[in-house]
Amino acid sequence: MRMKKIVVIGPESTGKSSLCEQLAAHYQGDWVKEYAREYLLTNGTSYTYDNLLTVAKGQIKNEETCIAHKAFSDKPIFIDTDMYVMKVWCEFVFEKCHHWILNRIVERKYDLYLLCNTDLPWVKDELREYPDQGTREKLFRHYKDLLVNQDTPWIEISGDYDARLQQAIAAVNHL
Repeated sequence: MRMKKIVVIGPESTGKSSLCEQLAAHYQGDWVKEYAREYLLTNGTSYTYDNLLTVAKGQIKNEETCIAHKAFSDKPIFIDTDMYVMKVWCEFVFEKCHHWILNRIVERKYDLYLLCNTDLPWVKDELREYPDQGTREKLFRHYKDLLVNQDTPWIEISGDYDARLQQAIAAVNHL
């Protein structure tokens, strides 16, 4: 059995990191943290279009490092954010996307996407930008449209934290 790569995506403050951490613990696997948080905490919350390419490359590097360390494992890896998130971020803020990011979307293969809905309350932190529900739902629709138009299986995750975890476990077990 080969290692499964499961990506958790969705708008900010939809429980992606919590879900990745819970799933990694449940399956005794690993999770790749969202590099953007580390980058913005280190470099400040003001960013440019070119900074997003740096963030994307850092995300891929962290993912590759985790995969390399688990190359012979049958435990799943849970990935908090992928290049679809970078695409949406670039296009939403700057109305364009780096070709490098688009090329990684085409090249990288995953086993499952978990799309986190906006039905959790927005939680303020120093990095989050979009507290209004209308913007969160608009971003969610962007993610859903991307997933509908690609070949990797995906499910929508919603409800409270426990419901989300149970839905995700069921989807991963179904793989």
